[in-house]
Amino acid sequence: MLSIVTFLPLLVCGALLLVPRPLPDRVYLTVWIAVTAAELALAVTLWAGFDPGGGMQYEERARWIPGAGVGYHVGVDGLSLPMVALTNVLFLAVAVYSLRETHRVRPYVCLFLFLQTMCVGLFVALDLILFFVFFDLSIVGMFFVIAGWGHGERGRAAALKFFLYTFTGSLALLLGFIGLYLAADPHTFDMVDIARDDPLSGRGAYAGLVLFALGVGLAVKTPTVPFHTWLPPAHTDAPAAGSAILAGILLKMGTYGFVRIAMPLLPGSWRQYALVFIVVGAVSAVYGALVAMAQTDFKRMIAYTSVNHMGYVILAVGAAGVLAGTDVQARSLAVTGAVTQMVSHGLITGALFLLSGFLYDRGRTYTIDAYSGLAGPTPRFAALTAVGAFASLGIPGFSGFIAEFQIFTGSLASQATATAIALTGILLTAALFLRALRRMLLGPTRLPGSVASGGFTDLAARETGSVAPLLAVALVIGVAPRFLLDVVEPASRTLVGLVAR
Repeated sequence: MLSIVTFLPLLVCGALLLVPRPLPDRVYLTVWIAVTAAELALAVTLWAGFDPGGGMQYEERARWIPGAGVGYHVGVDGLSLPMVALTNVLFLAVAVYSLRETHRVRPYVCLFLFLQTMCVGLFVALDLILFFVFFDLSIVGMFFVIAGWGHGERGRAAALKFFLYTFTGSLALLLGFIGLYLAADPHTFDMVDIARDDPLSGRGAYAGLVLFALGVGLAVKTPTVPFHTWLPPAHTDAPAAGSAILAGILLKMGTYGFVRIAMPLLPGSWRQYALVFIVVGAVSAVYGALVAMAQTDFKRMIAYTSVNHMGYVILAVGAAGVLAGTDVQARSLAVTGAVTQMVSHGLITGALFLLSGFLYDRGRTYTIDAYSGLAGPTPRFAALTAVGAFASLGIPGFSGFIAEFQIFTGSLASQATATAIALTGILLTAALFLRALRRMLLGPTRLPGSVASGGFTDLAARETGSVAPLLAVALVIGVAPRFLLDVVEPASRTLVGLVAR
């Protein structure tokens, strides 16, 4: 069943490309929505049959390149199942939002179906080379989305920068995987086998170099300071649907890689260099919020808040590697908060990027000061933007509060100073969102000079239907998080146990 969930979108993509005659645009979009809805239904089925205390489940194995120790091995546990569910929720929202798309619809739909398979495949992969294949091909898919449907020449330049940065990071990641393979006896790329045997235990500098390669590759994808410079132009000049997937899913490939690969496969080195990740996480959290505050472009501001929110995740996983001054419960809480933050950020920031697309469609600019008083002519847009902004800054009642509360509580015991520094990021995020909301939504109505007031209409049904469910899920997690935490917490305890070996 897991292979069906993974490859169904890719199979449909292939079928659409093989159709000899072009179909109406509406047919492609309808098929896309149907496939993403089916994918979400399958993910719900996986969730319903999942045993939180049962470890890795729905595993499938097959020989692939046996001479090189590479196999097709997939499965899900409490760390990966929420990411699979998030992927399918967000792709369905993007498919509904894209009902407005009229530009080269068939390749557009096929690229997103291709990306959906790459994203799901990465989260279920239990072989390092299989993980790398999905990781690398997701870069290719997003490159064509940004270059083909972004904002003209700037979009193509941003796509090239995105590709060069992240592809370089993937090469560093591959070097780290080869280092793990060479240390394993017998040689293998299987994550489960490597985690069980811990072949780099006591290897000193060699293990440190492998962790460095993995850390660089994953930090570029996350991205953390100082590897974040590709992110703002990629987001700003990508189409809104591409930005939602880039922020909501592709950035999580980096943070997920830390909890799936770096921590359990290199526990000794992770403990030794945990402070480095703690510092990087705290700096990213504060730096991302500070730079976001300086932005005059709404979409670029949201992009920098992603650096801020992913900084919290890195802080948490770093703190989970510090054994002194803490206990198992605190470290487990930090990891649980990190995974919850991945889910929360995907939902909320995905919704905000889709709302920024609405703004550009009507006003042809993301400049904050070009708008004022939008609460009057566009009350639905104003309401959803305000909800998304407050959810992003972590107020109680939304998923962001649950995630950040766990991260800071779990990290505070061993890293009080770094946690206190990162905590200021919440205040900065609150300030920047409140300032943007005041300028754009309140006061007398002002629109860009080229837009007539009658042409600036409120959210259409498809736009509301794509954004509102994302924020509704964030609200459900914030009010009743047990359905998510019951899945994540046992896996977090297992991961903490592996790191503490």
